[in-house]
Amino acid sequence: MTLVTIAQASAITGISAKMIRHYESIGLIAAPLRTENRYRHYSDSDLHDLGFIRRSRDLGFSFEDIRQLLSLWRDRGRSSAEVKAIALRHIAELDQKAAALAAMSRTLKRLAASCHGDDRPDCPILEALDPPFITETHTNP
Repeated sequence: MTLVTIAQASAITGISAKMIRHYESIGLIAAPLRTENRYRHYSDSDLHDLGFIRRSRDLGFSFEDIRQLLSLWRDRGRSSAEVKAIALRHIAELDQKAAALAAMSRTLKRLAASCHGDDRPDCPILEALDPPFITETHTNP
């Protein structure tokens, strides 16, 4: 069994040492072996888990989804239906976010097209961002 320090684990996985410690603190990975000097040392299995987490995070999975996916990966008797359900739910969330981003982009493109972008002070972009609150002077009785 090969053991590596947290700095080496960070270099191998591309995950910062700070995030590795965070994953440990939230229970996403098991506490690593510690030497007499209290330094963390990670096994091949730990490195695999960190790589799994990195790829899962790159795909935008939440920590809870990653926790479930890791658990399912470790369970060789798992049903692939559970894994697919997590992936499909995540796809739906991504599609919803993509639609919201596309709507924001369309709105900003429309506003930018209507802005002259010259020395004039009037700007439809700023007007759209200005809240439509009714401003009244309130006096204390």
